Amino acid sequence: RIEDIDTARCKPEWEAAIYDDLAWLGLNWPRPVWRQSDRRAAYGATLARLIALGLCYPCRCTRSDIRAALSAPQEGAAIGPDGPVYPGTCRSRAMSDAGPNDAIRLNIAHACDLARADPAFLETGPNAGRHTARRAPLIHTIGDVVLARRDIGTSYHIAVVTDDAAQAITEVVRGLDLFGVTPLHVLLQTVLGLPTPAYHHHRLIRDAGGRRLAKRSDAQALSVYRAQGLTPADIRARVGLT
Repeated sequence: RIEDIDTARCKPEWEAAIYDDLAWLGLNWPRPVWRQSDRRAAYGATLARLIALGLCYPCRCTRSDIRAALSAPQEGAAIGPDGPVYPGTCRSRAMSDAGPNDAIRLNIAHACDLARADPAFLETGPNAGRHTARRAPLIHTIGDVVLARRDIGTSYHIAVVTDDAAQAITEVVRGLDLFGVTPLHVLLQTVLGLPTPAYHHHRLIRDAGGRRLAKRSDAQALSVYRAQGLTPADIRARVGLT
């Protein structure tokens, strides 16, 4: 699927390059391709279920508000998968108080209470084994994440949990940088009554200085390697798939 809920950061030429590179590598995929930008109604329905379960609240805090709150001596500054862990400024607000410019956050402590037993998932990547989404780390290192952003009305967390279930995904393969957010997704699956797939978080490709290869650091695209004469077999060898 094409994960394009943040349309401001997506361009048609980048999507076309994905298809072109995958075809060159000899990979195929089901068609038509799902586009998350076409599935906002499904994500809205998932959010509505979480709201009905009493697990959400509106938040009017800006990033500067959050930074100011976290600068107070009594507040922590733990960094979660979405950035600094939210200090809970708006947690007492009711959904009936929600305004059009509010984000919607998950009350993660209430979600843990609803899940009762700690949810678990099977990992087949570098951290292979059965992992448990425990209450304390969920609350203190992930916190009350945003489930619906002001600008796009949803979030990565809602979208992938909804789509993995709708597409009957049995194994999620993604980068090791997302391992930390998987307990949150498993918690959401549990409270929503959705199946939990197996997960494989692969190692990241880094340059000689240890930096993760990414567009923002001018990492070379596959098209560059293709232009240099490398073959699909060469690429597989570089990422350890020989």
